[in-house]
Amino acid sequence: MNWEELLSLRRQGDTNKRLRKEQDETRLGFEVDYDRIIFSSAFRSLQDKTQVIPLSKTSFVHTRLTHSLEVSVVGRSLGRVVGKQLLEKHPHLAAVHGYHFNDFGAIVAAAALAHDIGNPPFGHSGEKAIGEYFKNGSGAQYQSQLTAKQYQDLIDFEGNANGFKILTESRAGIEGGLRLSYATLGAFMKYPKASLPKKPSAHIAHKKFGYFQNEAEFFGEVAREIGLLQYNFGKEITYSRHPLTYLVEAADDICYTIIDFEDGINLGLIQEEYALEYLIKLVKDSINTSKYNSLTTTADRLSYLRALAINTLIREAADIFIANEEAILAGTFTSGLIDKSKYEAQIDDIIKISVSKIYQSQEVTEKEIAGYEILATLLHTYCEATKNYMEDNCSNYDKLILRAEGAHFDYKNEDSYSRLISICNYVASLTDSNALLKFQKIRGAKV
Repeated sequence: MNWEELLSLRRQGDTNKRLRKEQDETRLGFEVDYDRIIFSSAFRSLQDKTQVIPLSKTSFVHTRLTHSLEVSVVGRSLGRVVGKQLLEKHPHLAAVHGYHFNDFGAIVAAAALAHDIGNPPFGHSGEKAIGEYFKNGSGAQYQSQLTAKQYQDLIDFEGNANGFKILTESRAGIEGGLRLSYATLGAFMKYPKASLPKKPSAHIAHKKFGYFQNEAEFFGEVAREIGLLQYNFGKEITYSRHPLTYLVEAADDICYTIIDFEDGINLGLIQEEYALEYLIKLVKDSINTSKYNSLTTTADRLSYLRALAINTLIREAADIFIANEEAILAGTFTSGLIDKSKYEAQIDDIIKISVSKIYQSQEVTEKEIAGYEILATLLHTYCEATKNYMEDNCSNYDKLILRAEGAHFDYKNEDSYSRLISICNYVASLTDSNALLKFQKIRGAKV
């Protein structure tokens, strides 16, 4: 791969490639991507979607929105640090093409801002709940109507693929969704493959999938435009990652490792002294002991260690990226940047504590159980009403459901897959509170 193609300013719907000189000098082309994402309704909905604790009423806990903003800030720093070193290594990118290290920061910041935009309510358990409905619930009846890939899209419903759909689908009559640059879309594409084959290799880019079947054609167009490498696994095609995707992923890894851990401490789920000890191990090479000892409150000590840990891991991730740039461009770098960190053991310790004390806590478990029932009920209600409509067998209840909710999904589409994925997209777009409210109304518990 080469950086000239990877940094494409072309946007969805453009007939010609865009050049640097066509940009508004007061707002870099890639910065427009950030603005379009942050003003989108899909991004605003993240304020009421789970990051750690579903339906939390405490101000301590991060939502998907605050998490995404923080990942974006870390991503911008990572992009700028890496961009500065890349321009020193490849001076023609600045001299001939006019790129600035801020361009790299802007691309990573925008892609990081959007990285969770497709996640359903109730966190990752929401993805599993949607998949379970079609694999083991009433939704399994639709398997015979679908291709293998289409059915896999449903039973392994993926927030990353849903995010790509949100960023690129037409909305309100505007062709091309948010019309982001292909460079930003490329950096967003964390898993550049279809739902099948599942994990064709041990490459981290094959861990999940990145697009639904309805978006396959445009996904391929973006991949070819920015010069992603193409691989064949039997009859199936996958692509290499955009190099800047590694920085987006690293920013996410850094934030959820450190900040989810911080949430656990603030919520009292992780013992303060025990937790601070683990953070100190992570920053032992850069901590100012006298400054740390002068801090008198837990909040101040935690804030200092958090900032130090994030800065430490940003520098580490940037160094790993530059050291492995050739392998990344060749598509042979197969792990995440943080996986190569010299602090891997300390990070693993922190994640293990977060899993046992936060993600598997009684409060989270109970709310995830409720989330399964809520999402399964919504899916079943909408799918049954849609099926009965197509079979011209609507009950009055079905008609009421479609009158109330039918404008939000494509229940009239002749294609079974398009109908079902549209319902999934709608349910995934709901916030935690909105999903709960709709569930209560369907059950007659709230009017």
